[in-house]
Amino acid sequence: MPYDREKQVALDAVLAAARLCERVRQEIPPAIEKGDKSPVTVADFGSQAIICKAISEAFPDDAIVGEEDATVLRSPEMADNLAKVTDYVKEILPEATPEDVATWIDRGNGTVGRRFWTLDPIDGTKGFLRKDQYAIALALIEDGEVKLGIMGCPAYPTDTDIPGMVFVAVRGEGATMKPIAAGEFAPIRVVKADDAENLRFVESVEAAHGNQSRQNAIAQAVGITSPSVRMDSQAKYGAVASGQAALYLRLPSPKYPDYRENIWDHAAGAIVVEEAGGRVTDMNGKPLDFASDSKMHDNRGVVVSNGIIHDTVLAALKA
Repeated sequence: MPYDREKQVALDAVLAAARLCERVRQEIPPAIEKGDKSPVTVADFGSQAIICKAISEAFPDDAIVGEEDATVLRSPEMADNLAKVTDYVKEILPEATPEDVATWIDRGNGTVGRRFWTLDPIDGTKGFLRKDQYAIALALIEDGEVKLGIMGCPAYPTDTDIPGMVFVAVRGEGATMKPIAAGEFAPIRVVKADDAENLRFVESVEAAHGNQSRQNAIAQAVGITSPSVRMDSQAKYGAVASGQAALYLRLPSPKYPDYRENIWDHAAGAIVVEEAGGRVTDMNGKPLDFASDSKMHDNRGVVVSNGIIHDTVLAALKA
């Protein structure tokens, strides 16, 4: 099948990164503040190092557009942090050295092209830090279309006492999920119109990530009366794809009217929802643009649904 090798390499890398992230989360070292004041942890760096190494060795001609780079880690005052990242990576890749790790991280400094991967090594760092939801999100984009998406969600609830779910979608082949700990992949579908119990909507925990008052108003306008479920990261895409929610809204915050979304925050989740039978657009009904740049400059907001209510949501946004 097309993309079978890409899927296996990417899945193995995401699961290895998930092991590293959960190992770090047992100790939760202090976060490092990036230039934009957002937090980054040794797990973000370690996750990116593991995944970029795997992808670049298996597919050396493919660019990787990742969220992190090793510039800050290479500074002398960050030597201790680089050593910590390396120690965690060595639990997965025993041969790793600090220079190796920095080099692997920087393989994520690629640019958008005809075929490339986009990676968020930890989507939802604040959720990670508070021991809540986060996602390791990796997607392959080819000729402007997401062809493969994998989301590792180590805190996602399962039917057992051990949390952690991985979502996988290949264009044209449907979407699947399975517990990270064990078990087989099972197909997933978005919620049906008559499933009142799961006719709920999800939104970000962080108020700054959207316009929560308007999001609630839109949800009510399309008949969703239960309070929102607030979740960090692209795990929200997993909730919609697996039929546990009908709608995910991320509308522009009035405090940041010029903000544009990053492709790595949505690419993997978008294909998982679409292949599960749902629909993903911006608030104007335009497809999300993953092909032009690392930011989606021509898109405003994100609307993710089971597909059935999508046009109603877009109409409510225009009202």
